[in-house]
Order: sequence, then structure tokens, then C-alpha cells
Amino acid sequence: MPGRSELKGRVALVTGAARNIGRAIALDLADAGAAVVVNTRASREAAETVVREIEAQGGQALLALADVTNQAAVQAMIDAAAARFGRLDILVNNAAVRPERPFEQMELAEFRSVVSLILEGAFLCAQLALPHLRQSDGAAIVNIGGMTGHSGAAGRAHVVAGKAGLVGLTKALAHELSPQGITVNCVVPGLIATARTGAVPGLHVRNPPLVGRRGEPEDVAAMVRHLAGPAGRFITGQAIHVNGGALLP
Repeated sequence: MPGRSELKGRVALVTGAARNIGRAIALDLADAGAAVVVNTRASREAAETVVREIEAQGGQALLALADVTNQAAVQAMIDAAAARFGRLDILVNNAAVRPERPFEQMELAEFRSVVSLILEGAFLCAQLALPHLRQSDGAAIVNIGGMTGHSGAAGRAHVVAGKAGLVGLTKALAHELSPQGITVNCVVPGLIATARTGAVPGLHVRNPPLVGRRGEPEDVAAMVRHLAGPAGRFITGQAIHVNGGALLP
């Protein structure tokens, strides 16, 4: 997508931005003119590469190492973003993991850990970013869901629960934050060509995209860019599927 600078002067925070969809979102928002806070919990080298890619194209970026389930770490990350760039306009909650384990073998600690990263991480980032977002004249929160959160999937009870919860959180925040001029949406990727561990979920095997190919991370990033920009201001509270027709909700 050619740079249009529709986000010039804006600042975006993208969690889980070191690789795959998160990386593509960070690069696309930077292409649109936004300064980008590139978050990762542990993949420092990969996140540093994303920062360098943005800076090589003339953009501004800040590396933020933080566990999004740790309230103090999230607060420090947001404080660092505000100190560096003076504002925060866009929050993209992308951080997630997608392990697989049969339900009967799943430990409660594992269930809690996965749901916490996906859902509590989004809660913490949104709540702690709110003082800055409400000062923007075009703030947007975009949560990154998952197709299995709408269809279900074997072996992923924790992931499905977390992603489905994101849709509920999106709707609740859309109601609560709209008077403050903040849009809140959930982008739901289908089968995307990313580096992944484990087998492709059976849902994707049984229901290939109607368009005849897997999606690319850039397909998801393009939707996030639209929702974060001035053309997306009339869209809020929505779960928007980017799946090539693999699931028609």
C-alpha cells in the first residue's frame, strides 16, 4: 500500500509486534506516517529489526520490552511512549500465543496463562492507555481476534476462550468509550501465512478460503490501518473478519 501519510503526527502502540501479523501492522502504520511503539515480551532481536525497518524508511519507532499481563510493565511502556512522542492515539492489542493441548490434559495454570495474555493484556493496555487516548481527536483501539474464537477449535479451549472474550471486550468498550471519541474494533484474521508451531487447525483444513489462497499478514495490517485512520471513524464495536471467505459469520 503506498504511503499516504494519513496518520502523520499520530502515535501507535502495537503489542506483540516482533513478528508475523504484529510486525506487518507496525510497518503499515509507520508507512501511514505514525510513530510506532514496537512491543515484545521476549523477542528483542526481532523487535529491534522492526524498529530498524521503520527508521530505514524515515519513520519513528521505539522498542518497548514489556509483558502485557504485568500492570507495572504496561504502565512503564505507556509512560515511555508518552515521554518519547508526547501522545498516544492508536492501540493495537495483538499479543497472543496459540498452544494446543487436549482439554482433558489442560492444566488450569496453562488455561489462565493463555487467557491472561490475550484478554487481560488487552484490558490492561486499554485501561492504562486511556488517559492518553482520550486526549486524541481520533483515537482508536484495535483488538486482534481469531477465527477460532467464532468457530471453536479442538485443542485450543484457552485460545478460543481468550479470543472470544476479546469480541465481548470490544463491544463493551465501544459503548463506554464512544462518548470520548474513541473507536474500538476487533479484526479477526483467518488462516494467515505466518511462522507457526504445531499443525494447522482442522477448521482451516476443512474450510479453505474462498479466494483460493492463505492471507498474508499485510492483509490484516491493511484493515487495522483503515480502522486507525480518518476513514474508519464511523466504524466501532465491530468484529471484522479478514479471512478470504473461509468463515462467513
